Amino acid sequence: MARSKSSDPTAPGGDAGRTPKDGGRTSGATATGSGKSGRTGKAPKLDKNGQPKVGRLKKMRSQGSMIKQAYGLTRRNDPKLPWIMLIWFVAAAAVVELIGILLGAPFLFIPLALLFGALAALIVFGRRAQRSAYTQVEGQPGAAAWVLEGMRGDWRVTSGVAGTPQLDAVHRVLGRPGIILVGEGSPGRVRGLIAQEKKKIARVVGDTPIYDVTIGDAEGQVPLKKLSTHVMKLPRNLSAAEVNALGRRMSALGGPRMPVPGGPLPGGRQMSVSQRQVRRR
Repeated sequence: MARSKSSDPTAPGGDAGRTPKDGGRTSGATATGSGKSGRTGKAPKLDKNGQPKVGRLKKMRSQGSMIKQAYGLTRRNDPKLPWIMLIWFVAAAAVVELIGILLGAPFLFIPLALLFGALAALIVFGRRAQRSAYTQVEGQPGAAAWVLEGMRGDWRVTSGVAGTPQLDAVHRVLGRPGIILVGEGSPGRVRGLIAQEKKKIARVVGDTPIYDVTIGDAEGQVPLKKLSTHVMKLPRNLSAAEVNALGRRMSALGGPRMPVPGGPLPGGRQMSVSQRQVRRR
């Protein structure tokens, strides 16, 4: 007996019954594709301090802008700067080219002569920029603190740990030599401030060496432009671990007890450029 086909129009038949299966594969592929596309966004690279890395081109532009600004500030206080840089450029390039002529290869030495000339001009610019920065800040309140905070290395500076209404100030520096107290202002008043601060610190640091420096040009004093060199030449009496331990003990002394000007020059932008010039030396 022959079986009759179902006449129910709602019943799936043929390929229609396999549609959900094919559709399942399609949706799965779509989901996989969307998952891959979600993973294409790369996380930004971080430097050793955990900050996003700055591209080389952007860094070069920033440095170029900083040098240009420093050049403008230095030239404003040193009008002879362009001519002095030009003289050093020509002199250094001429010496190198003369060596090339003596060796019988003048054309080969031209790039080297230009390189040495540019290097000589940059060195002269750096030194005169440093001198100009010190000239601007010398004799102004907060100048010593500004120099100390610009020193390279692990120097923990606390500005204005003691002072007077006449803007005499004592700054405390913690580093490998020990404790350095730097006073600026009237020598008579500064000596008393340093003596009081020494007694206070000695109760906390024990046998740790304590040095005192007074800024000035008289005998026994240190000129402002030689302050960073003087501090860096002090003997290394402590290890890095001892400096850290001493820093924790000295936290009991507290921070600054008098307001110190944020910078001897008006305008933070000019101050930051000059400070970077000093820091490079």
